[in-house]
Amino acid sequence: MAQQGALMGFVHRRRRGAELFLLVLALLVGIGAYVAVGLGVDQEVPANLFAYGGWLAALLIGSHVVIRLVAPYADPVLLPVVGALNGLGLAVIHRLDLAAEAEGKPHAFAQQQLIWMTLGVILFVTTLVVLRDHRVLQRFTYTSGLAAIVLLLLPMLPGIGRTINGARIWIHLGPFSFQPGEIAKVLLVIAFAGYLVLHRDALALAGRRVVFVDLPRGRDLGPVLAMWLVSLGILVFQHDLGSSLLFFGLFLIVLYVATERPGWLVVGGLLFVAGATTAYYLFAHVRIRFDIWLHPFDYYAAEQGGQSYQPVEAMFGMGWGGLIGRGFGDGDPFRVPYANSDFILAAIGEELGLTAVIAIIMMYGLIVERALRTALICRDGFGKLLATGLGSVFALQVFVVVGGVTGLIPLTGLTTPFLSYGGSSLIANWVIVALLLRISDQARRPVPQLSDDTTAIDSDATQVVKLG
Repeated sequence: MAQQGALMGFVHRRRRGAELFLLVLALLVGIGAYVAVGLGVDQEVPANLFAYGGWLAALLIGSHVVIRLVAPYADPVLLPVVGALNGLGLAVIHRLDLAAEAEGKPHAFAQQQLIWMTLGVILFVTTLVVLRDHRVLQRFTYTSGLAAIVLLLLPMLPGIGRTINGARIWIHLGPFSFQPGEIAKVLLVIAFAGYLVLHRDALALAGRRVVFVDLPRGRDLGPVLAMWLVSLGILVFQHDLGSSLLFFGLFLIVLYVATERPGWLVVGGLLFVAGATTAYYLFAHVRIRFDIWLHPFDYYAAEQGGQSYQPVEAMFGMGWGGLIGRGFGDGDPFRVPYANSDFILAAIGEELGLTAVIAIIMMYGLIVERALRTALICRDGFGKLLATGLGSVFALQVFVVVGGVTGLIPLTGLTTPFLSYGGSSLIANWVIVALLLRISDQARRPVPQLSDDTTAIDSDATQVVKLG
C-alpha cells in the first residue's frame, strides 16, 4: 500500500510552478520576437512595447491563475507551448504589417489578431470555469453532430454565404465574418467520440480476412461511408480541400483508436484514393491543385496564369532563408500573397530559417504528444476518444499545412494553428486546448482513497478467500 501511495503521489503532482516557469519562457519568445521585429525593421524598440507585452502577459498569466483555481491537476505544458506559438505568430504578422505600411498599404492585422487572441482566451477561461467534467459532453453526442452539419451548410445559404479565394466556407453577418467549419471541427470531435464509445464493440467485430488484415463487416460500413460522403460534399460544393481531408482523416483516426482494427484504415485509405481520383477527373479546381503541385513552374509566370505564384515564391523565400534565416527585416516574405495566413510558415522560414521551422514543428508535436498522453491516462472511454480526436485535429492540420507549404502534398488552404492570422481558427483552437486541459485535470486527479472501514472489510474478505 505504501508503494502504491508513493506512486500515486508521483503521478498526480500538480506542477503549476513548472507551468508558470514555462509561461515566462513563452513570454520571452513572444515579446522577444516583437522587439526583434522592431529592431530589424525600424532599428528601434517598438514604442508600445510595454503595453503590448503587458497585455500579452496578462492574458497568459491570467489563464494560468484560472487553471490553478479550477483545473489544478491539468497538464502543465500545453498552455506555455500554445502561448509561445501565439506570441510568435503575432510578431510575424506585425512584421508583415510593417512591410505593407512601407509600401503604402497599411494593415492592422497584428492588432486584430491580438483582439482575436483576447476573445480566444476569454472563451478558454469560460470553458474551464463552466465545464467542470468533460463527461457531460457525451450527453450532447447527436446534438453536436447535428449542429456541426448545420454549421457546415451555412456557407451554402444565399445572402450570408461568401466565396473567398475560390472556397465557399465563409459567412457574413453584418460587419462580422467567420468560418463555421472551425467551430464544426470541435463539435464533430465530440460527436465522433460519443458515438464510437457506444458502438465500438459492434464496429470492432471482424469480417473477412484479407492478407493478414481483418476487414470490417459490410453491415458496419455505414458510418465511414456517411463521413466519406460528407467530406466529398465539402470538396464538391464548397471547394474546400483542406476541411474535407481534415474531417475524414479525423473520423478515421478516432474510429481506428476506438476499435483497434487496422481494417478500418485499409477501408478508409481505399475510399480516400477513390474519392481523390474521382475528384481529380471530375472537378477542375481539384485537378489544378494537383497539377500545380506536380509542375509548379509551369503555372508560375503571369502569362501562364500565375496560379502557382504563392508556392513557388514560398519555396524561393525558404531557400533564401537557409538554416538560420535572413533575420527580421532582411527578408522579403511579403512577396508571398497571404503570407500572414496560409503561408506564414514560409515567412518564418525565410527570416528565421529552417531551425525555427523545425522548432515550431516540434512544438506542435509536443501538443499532440501531451494530448495522446492525456488519452492514455484518462479513466473513461469517452475522454480517451475525445482527447485523441482533439490531438488529431492539430496533427492533421499541421501536416496538411506544412506539407502544402513545403511541396510535400498539394495545397489545401488550412491555417497554421495559433500562428496564422484568422479569428475563427484562433478562437476554436483555444477552446480545444481548454478541453484538453479539462480532460487532463480529470485524468491526473488522485483516485479517491478508500475509507478505513472499507479497507478492513476488503482485508477480511481476502483472508476468508485464502482460508477457503
